[in-house]
Amino acid sequence: MEDKGIRFEIKQQLAVLGEGGRGWKTELNLVSWNDREPKLDIRAWDPGHLRMGKGVTLTRDEAAKLVEALGPFLREPS
Repeated sequence: MEDKGIRFEIKQQLAVLGEGGRGWKTELNLVSWNDREPKLDIRAWDPGHLRMGKGVTLTRDEAAKLVEALGPFLREPS
């Protein structure tokens, strides 16, 4: 697919993290951007995965560091 000159391919849908208005969903996916190596990607997508919102992409190492950093936070009582 292409959006504003950026090519992307969702290689694997991993999880839906939330849903907003008009059917847009915040998703965790494995996405290849501009034919590069796929990265973990968190962003909102329209129902047809044709348009997307701003998001965050992470390498496997960055995702591992994020999980490590979130551990203590998630163990704290809210």
